[in-house]
Amino acid sequence: MSSGAGYDYSVMSFSPDGRVYQVEYAEKAVEKGGTTIGIKCVDGVVIGVEKAIFSRLLKADANSIIYPTDTYSAIAFSGIQPDGRALMTKAREEAREYKSFYGSHIPGRVLAERVAGRVHTATIYWSERPFGVSSVLSTYDDEDGHALYSVAPTGSLLRYHAVAVGRHRQGAKTELDKIKFDQITCAEAVALIAMILHKLHDDIKDKPFEIEMVWQCRDSGFKAVSVPKETVDVAVTAAKAAKQRALMADSDSDEE
Repeated sequence: MSSGAGYDYSVMSFSPDGRVYQVEYAEKAVEKGGTTIGIKCVDGVVIGVEKAIFSRLLKADANSIIYPTDTYSAIAFSGIQPDGRALMTKAREEAREYKSFYGSHIPGRVLAERVAGRVHTATIYWSERPFGVSSVLSTYDDEDGHALYSVAPTGSLLRYHAVAVGRHRQGAKTELDKIKFDQITCAEAVALIAMILHKLHDDIKDKPFEIEMVWQCRDSGFKAVSVPKETVDVAVTAAKAAKQRALMADSDSDEE
């Protein structure tokens, strides 16, 4: 029998110690997903995703896993990607309906709250199961400016300076704690995200990966657009070189 001992058959069932196993299983699914990092900078927001290459037959730079939800918002996921796409579809519907009704782009806070509401709904009705993803949203509006949010499988919504979800989230959070958020720019965040993802990647245990990034910055008019490939390539090359130097330094210290 599973660890839920019969209390994990329905999302509506609490165990005797007050746990909802279905939600915990969703959180475990997130822990197996690629690492997603978001950073709010002085001039915008950057989101970077570790996109695993499961087969050499896959086309490079395709199969995007960061999605625009509106002109001024984007969403990325770690966990079960089909669940993420379903949630992305809901976010796009909310953005489209808001603009149709009010005649303006949906504010970031409103979009984040509606996405979180949809995720929470899946944890309280017997006919559904929790979304097996944690999402990271970048937004921009005239009231709050650029902002970064994250929604957990529980439906919990928090606003961040920087956030990491997925397989290597703990190691990434350690690196993100070092950031001076009142100084870092989007260009610097691109390089930092590439460095963190390569530093935490285990070349033996983990599958090869490529990095996908989206930013909302002054250069893009705060629209959610992909970071130019040339910029990402430069950051990846520097990250790989830094990792190689660190490995060589460790090897030299071990020999001594």
